[in-house]
Amino acid sequence: MKNKYYDLIDQTFEFPQDEFRTEDGELMFHDIPLMEIIKQYGTPLKITYLPKISSQIQKAKRMFNVAIAKTDYRGTYNYCYCTKSSHFSFVMEEALKNDINLETSSAFDINLIQELFEANLITKDKFIVCNGYKRQQYIDNIASIYKDGFHNVVPVMDNMEELRSLSEALGDIDEPMKIGIRIASEEEPKFDFYTSRLGVRYNNILSFYEEQIKENSKFTLKMLHFFINTGIRDTAYYWNELSKCVNVYCDLKRICPDLDSLNIGGGFPCKTSLASNYDYEYMAEEILAQIKNICSNREVEEPNIFTEFGSFTVGESGATLYSILGQKQQNDRESWYMIDSSFITTLPDTWGINQRFIMLPINHWDSEYQRVFLGGLTCDSEDYYNADSHANAIFLPKLQPDEPLYIGFFHTGAYQESLGGYGGIQHCLIPAPKHIIIDKDENGEYTTKLFAKEQSHKSMLKILGY
Repeated sequence: MKNKYYDLIDQTFEFPQDEFRTEDGELMFHDIPLMEIIKQYGTPLKITYLPKISSQIQKAKRMFNVAIAKTDYRGTYNYCYCTKSSHFSFVMEEALKNDINLETSSAFDINLIQELFEANLITKDKFIVCNGYKRQQYIDNIASIYKDGFHNVVPVMDNMEELRSLSEALGDIDEPMKIGIRIASEEEPKFDFYTSRLGVRYNNILSFYEEQIKENSKFTLKMLHFFINTGIRDTAYYWNELSKCVNVYCDLKRICPDLDSLNIGGGFPCKTSLASNYDYEYMAEEILAQIKNICSNREVEEPNIFTEFGSFTVGESGATLYSILGQKQQNDRESWYMIDSSFITTLPDTWGINQRFIMLPINHWDSEYQRVFLGGLTCDSEDYYNADSHANAIFLPKLQPDEPLYIGFFHTGAYQESLGGYGGIQHCLIPAPKHIIIDKDENGEYTTKLFAKEQSHKSMLKILGY
């Protein structure tokens, strides 16, 4: 009878996969023996596997450049990393090895840009696309780096009042600043509201340009920005919004010859299940084909394409490992495995937006399995995980008396640390786990480096004023 955990995975998915395989009943992640990592560092443990960041960037560049060739597209492709996905220095350093541009979201992001320049990690000719609703400090910081020589900084107007504030902050300048306008896209019908709170309404964009930008010698409109909250998906909703956006671009291009770039934002998804089948190549080619077709019909030159991939860039580089402390049988049907940390503090998306990640055991793949629920250490009833993305249940090996069970959540590299309040106060004073960085040397051997120790009680009590 095939009742081992490996049999369950083998019968449910195509396995092994690119980043996952087993050896002697233990899980390998990018050929890294995770049990060895656990024996060295313990759990709970955060992992960042740096080579995956570069491979994701190169994958996207390759897909869009192939799509440009296939569709005979006449614009260029520009990859921007969405810094808010993960601001960590080691993430930025790895991403910037790949000749990319950057996207910012807030005032302190600009300070980060200055730090990167001072560390010789970027040059002043990089595109810095500045999104978000901009309070005065953000606007002042943008003006500051522009006057310092970052002439490819492109603030994207989120509303019409930002232009006036930016003009005042710039003062007298020698050459006009490149700017963009964000379109306030229409949300999906099931969303809580009809129109995105971000950006300028479709029917206000042309008049905004004509009345406030066209004759303003301080600015040159170069970019139209478009983003769908639900991401880039092969749905009628996405293609309809893309078509509306490109038609606005064509309308604007006719009265603004300087306009030459279309920013389609982020939205390429992370792999959140072993059953994921997202066709990245098809989507890249279809996006360019549709843009080219609309522009051709409108007799407008195709725009240069910018993307702002964040989760896609860094998400799949991350993993979070736990040990199972024990089992609780709460009734006839519900068996709980208790982890040595908290989902609310270490994987807040599982609690906040019901996000599913790839969850697999690290050891005991040769053991029998059972359906379980996973519980965190906080005394919060919402601190649990009870379903995989492909099924309304989770299954794990039965606990063994001789060795603890270890589990991993994979592709957790985007947003979790910042949303969880990295370095700050954690719910129920559960400490933030150790964080290690894994890289590979020129011989293909993996190396590990401790980035942060487990949070101490002293650091938390100090924050609280003790």
